[in-house]
Amino acid sequence: MKSITSESNHVPHHPRQTRNRLQPPSILIVDDEEHILRLYEKEFSEDGYQIETAKDAEEAIKIVQEGKVNVVVLDIKMDGKNGLEVLSDFKRMNKDLPIVLNSAYCTYKNDFQSWLADAYLVKSSNLEELKKTVSNLVNF
Repeated sequence: MKSITSESNHVPHHPRQTRNRLQPPSILIVDDEEHILRLYEKEFSEDGYQIETAKDAEEAIKIVQEGKVNVVVLDIKMDGKNGLEVLSDFKRMNKDLPIVLNSAYCTYKNDFQSWLADAYLVKSSNLEELKKTVSNLVNF
């Protein structure tokens, strides 16, 4: 964990956002697969992040509207509204919110809507690339 100085309460974690240094970054994980939600929640919690989870678009949109998350890890293929539609909604709510598209399919990478995301990763059993990407986006 980084040392905390009393000079400032904020540290940039994304070029367009700031967060309180005394609080760990908050990640919203959006996926319709319960085992993925639990795995990511466990892994990121162990790394010191605060975790919010949502299993569908409606739940995720409510959480983002509250303005309490610093980054979103978003699945694409979900029942109801898909992740690309939700990505557009998130960017309309907060254009500066960092979003990582995290899909089992690489085919969506060519969809122009996916270009709104800060990163696009194909799901893997090795979470190191996802963790590194999130860490870079929130400077944690």
